[in-house]
Amino acid sequence: MIPGRHSRKTPVVYDKEVYKQRHKIEIMFGRLKDWRRIAMRYDRCAHTFFSAICLAVIVIFYI
Repeated sequence: MIPGRHSRKTPVVYDKEVYKQRHKIEIMFGRLKDWRRIAMRYDRCAHTFFSAICLAVIVIFYI
């Protein structure tokens, strides 16, 4: 779903709406990596790690 370069001989067909949604998800992961606890995955249990992600997402989108 990534658009091709303008200098490409045969253009690649892509859906602009799907590309916009992909961009939003990439921004969200970039913001999550700002949280050191999540980026370094300090929590050993999967459910604790998931709850830390949920709390970080709530704080990020609340601000």
